[in-house]
Amino acid sequence: MRHNKLRTALTGLSVAWGIFMLITLVSVANGITRSFRENMMNSDTQKISVWGGVTTKPYHGYREGRSINLKNDDINTLGNEQREVVKEVTSELNGTQSGVSTNTTYVQAGFTGVFPSACELNKLDMLDGRFISQADLDKKAKVMVLPKQYAEQLFPPDGKKAVGQRVECAGLSFLVIGVYDARWRTIYIPYSTARVFSSDNDNLDQIILLLKGVTEIEQADNIEKDIRHTLASTHDFDPEDESGVWIWNAVSQALTVQGAMGILNIGVWVLGLLTLLSGVIGISNIMFVSVKERTHEIGIRRAIGAKPVKILTQILAESIAITTLFGYIGIVLGTALTEVLAAGIGSEMFAYAHVDLGIATQVTVVLIVAGALAGLFPALKALKVKPVEALRDE
Repeated sequence: MRHNKLRTALTGLSVAWGIFMLITLVSVANGITRSFRENMMNSDTQKISVWGGVTTKPYHGYREGRSINLKNDDINTLGNEQREVVKEVTSELNGTQSGVSTNTTYVQAGFTGVFPSACELNKLDMLDGRFISQADLDKKAKVMVLPKQYAEQLFPPDGKKAVGQRVECAGLSFLVIGVYDARWRTIYIPYSTARVFSSDNDNLDQIILLLKGVTEIEQADNIEKDIRHTLASTHDFDPEDESGVWIWNAVSQALTVQGAMGILNIGVWVLGLLTLLSGVIGISNIMFVSVKERTHEIGIRRAIGAKPVKILTQILAESIAITTLFGYIGIVLGTALTEVLAAGIGSEMFAYAHVDLGIATQVTVVLIVAGALAGLFPALKALKVKPVEALRDE
């Protein structure tokens, strides 16, 4: 390497470029995957949400255009029909934008009636107090959980004294029992209390099914079909009419995106390795030239008793040394670029594009393997050189 500095440098640059591209692409791909997990996966992906719809097909004497309203009984029906895969069936009831106020401040907002499972379902980070309990539901308690933003507006400056205070909503006094942090601003009250505001009618805005252990898209799609058929039987509309009820299958969507992320990562590794391959081929060619130039040296060493493994080790060591040296230059440059992208670009995709220990370890293994492969065939050729022929070769 010292005697052929320019040749070594030019060959090593192709390796550095290949590693640079590999680590940059892998880091960005991991950033996309992490962004997906932090955003889409932040909500519970083992759920299916159902809303009432409007029929588009005539059925059993009914004309199209009939509104389908979900009912309280549908909660129990779906829970019983899908007992093997459903962990819980719950619902939410949206109230009017009546506003919430104290003696001095006011925010224009509505409320949402929920069950206790909504805290885990929506991944709420409780900052103070507690969430709605089963006792609150049983008593139809007038209690309320505020988002951090509304707590700060109603109880300035920081909203830390909100828990235990009373606010007015829809002409009634509510006790604030908790404050949470999330990107959305939803005021939560017990589902049974929200039902009182709706005159205790039997209609539901939404039904949410929390599933358990669903890991295949086909299984998630079959559950969705079963839900539609169950509701079609209950509400007497065509099971093939997808507009009869609107269903959002978060399970199927999440599994589809996860599969796409896996394909993306595989594609990135393939592209990066192909780029690195050009450098490996360059090193392999250089090592063939090196073996040719050092035929006399190899012949002399063989003649005085050098074992084949010594020759093999010499060639492989040089190849691995070139690959590792310039490979780590590529790692440093790739790491620097991803850190600049993460710090200088506001996109969430690049915000997670960091080179962690896992990536560094994987690339290091690739470097060692690539170096060994680059020197393997030249080393095998060196072993075939006969001492007598090597000594008289010009």
